[in-house]
Amino acid sequence: MNPIAQRSIAMALGMALSGCGGGSDGKADGKAKAAASSKTEAKAKAEGKTTAAEPSADDGAGEDPAPAAAWSWQLPAGIHTPPRVPEDNPMSAEKVELGHRLFMDKRLSVDGSRSCYSCHQNELGNADGRAKALGPGGKELPRNAPTIWNVGLLPLLYWDGRSADLEAQAVGALKGGNMGLGDGVEAKAGEIGALPEYREAFAKAFGLAAGAPITGKHVAMALSAYERTLLCGDTAHDRDAQDEAAKRGWALFSGAAGCITCHAQDNFTDGLFHRTGIGASEPPAEGADRGRGTISKKPEEDFMFRTPTLRNVARTAPYFHDGSVATLEEAVRIMAGGGLRDRGPVDTNLVDRKLTEEEISDLVAFLRSLDCPGSLAVIGDQSVAGIGTAAGGSGAPDDAEAPAGDAKAGDAKADDAKAGDAKADATTKKGATESP
Repeated sequence: MNPIAQRSIAMALGMALSGCGGGSDGKADGKAKAAASSKTEAKAKAEGKTTAAEPSADDGAGEDPAPAAAWSWQLPAGIHTPPRVPEDNPMSAEKVELGHRLFMDKRLSVDGSRSCYSCHQNELGNADGRAKALGPGGKELPRNAPTIWNVGLLPLLYWDGRSADLEAQAVGALKGGNMGLGDGVEAKAGEIGALPEYREAFAKAFGLAAGAPITGKHVAMALSAYERTLLCGDTAHDRDAQDEAAKRGWALFSGAAGCITCHAQDNFTDGLFHRTGIGASEPPAEGADRGRGTISKKPEEDFMFRTPTLRNVARTAPYFHDGSVATLEEAVRIMAGGGLRDRGPVDTNLVDRKLTEEEISDLVAFLRSLDCPGSLAVIGDQSVAGIGTAAGGSGAPDDAEAPAGDAKAGDAKADDAKAGDAKADATTKKGATESP
């Protein structure tokens, strides 16, 4: 972890701790330099090795909302291109801070029981440690919750790629089984925006006049801005600091094992969809999760799912879209063996590499060298029944120190927005397909 002084700066901006963004100059390894040579323009946008960014203007004062501070990307070692940012949702420090607070606020859910962070906890690899995600009312959702790290680098969101950007994904999560709001997104946005601790923050982040309505779009934009700052780099692999087993694993990964064919580029994913045999059946079983095929309506894309990032993968068990594989060793063994071939056709890139157990172990050692060194700055009580440790969660207690300069909005109790178990149950069922 970085020193406490750096921690306070990163938290004030509502970001991940700068430990996940590097923080030490001159540590880019040979791999990073080679990639950077073909990305001069992108690298020119980066001004350091941390995920934190400093505003170039102050917050301002007076009756009218101050203009949002300019944004400067500071990329961690191993990440050479910043996330794409929609023209209608430019980055700013005020918007990122607002998004951070919203991400940690349980009042955004239908029954006040969970926040966005509930499925992306630090102690669980910034996923939730479950085979399948858990929504309001304790309802299990159809798919596994992936890590939140580097989500801004993905070309399409969700396991089936149904959302083209983070803004669309945020609306889907709010409406669907994750937060359970259904058709109540606009009402919830107005409710949150009217709270004293949020009123001025929305005005500053979006340049709104006094009394302007807060919409679901505002909430989704702020959440998306914050999530784009969650960049994982500066890992042992990025710093060329692996042990010997991990180095052997990297040689296999990028060579004979063929993993790099799909797990490529800075984020170790091609962003495409592949059929591995996990969860598949031929012909498709009734009620089966057909993945990309459901979205594209193309039978040949049945049971294809998005290639996940491998950053932080060692901390995000269980694996695959359905959480059906308990350990990283077994996941590697399945993929190196050519997938599950008794369930219909698999991707042509998947072949049995005939690796030894020692080689499997080396690949796992390499994947462990992709552990993200940072963590999200937690606000308030983030315990949730059914997720995390025995107490049900892993967030900071109510009396934990709040991030410097950050309003403690995320420590709301569940009864602040209690809608009742019956409402949560009905809404979750209605939006159950809006799973990870």
